[in-house]
Amino acid sequence: MVSVDFRVLTQPVGIMRLMATITTCLCFVLVATVGHNGSPYWAWCMFTWSFCFFFTLLILILEFTTVSRKLPFAWDDFTAAFAMLACLLCLSTSIMYPTFFTCMNCHRQIGASVVSWVCLGIYVGEVVFTRLRPRGEIIGFLSTLPGIMKMLETFLACLIFMSLETGRYTIYSELQWCVAVYSLCFIFAILIILLTLGQLTTRLPFPFEILVIVYNILAAVMYATAMVMWPLYGFKNVKRPGDCGHLCWWDKLVMVTVMTIFNFLVYTVDSGYSIYLVSIQNTQ
Repeated sequence: MVSVDFRVLTQPVGIMRLMATITTCLCFVLVATVGHNGSPYWAWCMFTWSFCFFFTLLILILEFTTVSRKLPFAWDDFTAAFAMLACLLCLSTSIMYPTFFTCMNCHRQIGASVVSWVCLGIYVGEVVFTRLRPRGEIIGFLSTLPGIMKMLETFLACLIFMSLETGRYTIYSELQWCVAVYSLCFIFAILIILLTLGQLTTRLPFPFEILVIVYNILAAVMYATAMVMWPLYGFKNVKRPGDCGHLCWWDKLVMVTVMTIFNFLVYTVDSGYSIYLVSIQNTQ
């Protein structure tokens, strides 16, 4: 039977979530009233604010009605992971939107940019509170460093997908391989996150830790090839156009190159740390 818990709305985390729903909704409304923009970066900002608003409100409703206690997955791990993901999303929009879509006389755009930074601060506060657990309390995979790196890997992959243009990577098969690397690694990272959220890792016919290590190493190697091939063939025989301005195809090639390097570094660190954790467990 469903009941209500008013303490959810009066605790510090609940208050922060209420503030997050208000500020994300305000960002979305301010930008929507300006008008539509065909840029994928504009769409990313709008998606971020609507995504964070919807899931923060959903978390509040499920906790207020105590339905969250009956869900068949690690709820605390999910909410902590969402708060960390929201921090990454709001950080990207707080940098991206004012950089590409504001001007000195764009009052609503400036307002949305300021409120977006407020959203980021609220979600950072939620992360701090959700991770201040009593010593010895067990936390889920997504609340640990490997879980955080998994979310970071998927986040960087989303930025790569947003910057891809079909007409640019279909020219060379090497660039198509890079897109395949981004897609495969993204899919498998999402699967690992879903397995941990659904607490299905113990049902696998092999150790989950070994699966993660093998995946991380393969992903790091694949990203290493993409890190070399993408700039080598993406910028082959092309120069930045004089009338490029903001957000032209050349800038997007640079964005994909930078995000590829970042993701390679994250996968490399993730691989090393996963191997370290397993070695520590085997010596105990």
